[in-house]
Amino acid sequence: MTRDTGDEQALTDLDLTRLLQTLTVESDRYAERFGARHGLHRTDVNALALILDAARRGDPMSPTALSRELRLSPSATTALIDRLEALGHVERTRPAGDRRRVALEVPEGALEEGRRMFVPLAGAFAAAWTGFDAAEREVVARFLEVSTEAMREVGADWVHDRPQRGRQGVEAGRGVRRGTSG
Repeated sequence: MTRDTGDEQALTDLDLTRLLQTLTVESDRYAERFGARHGLHRTDVNALALILDAARRGDPMSPTALSRELRLSPSATTALIDRLEALGHVERTRPAGDRRRVALEVPEGALEEGRRMFVPLAGAFAAAWTGFDAAEREVVARFLEVSTEAMREVGADWVHDRPQRGRQGVEAGRGVRRGTSG
């Protein structure tokens, strides 16, 4: 493990941040390989993860909720759902009792494809974690939960920000001319 300090006992905040960053990058790469294998864009893979997570909670994802979660326009969300549906990864269903609502579900065939990709990863994680006792797992879980929440909070601040342009771009955007008197 790479550490910023020479002290082998003390992990710094920067050490932990870099370890989380490395995990995130590898997770992204894994999800991108899954997407490439199934002809999915990264946003499509993220949508599937959200739909599956909602199903696990027993609260089927609606197109409106998906649009909100992905921060996509309704038309972009419809195009995304159409792509997923055409590839057999999602079905639009109407829950009993309220035919006006639309729920997004992942059919069994698509679930099986996902299992082929992610069950081996879960097995590798389980093997890697065998040395952690219950108390250590509680600390790891708490660490991951608070780190995820911190990322959500900081990320929420970026949603409304516009991209920063360099000094020259800002000046050009304002019509600032150098070396002229007018």
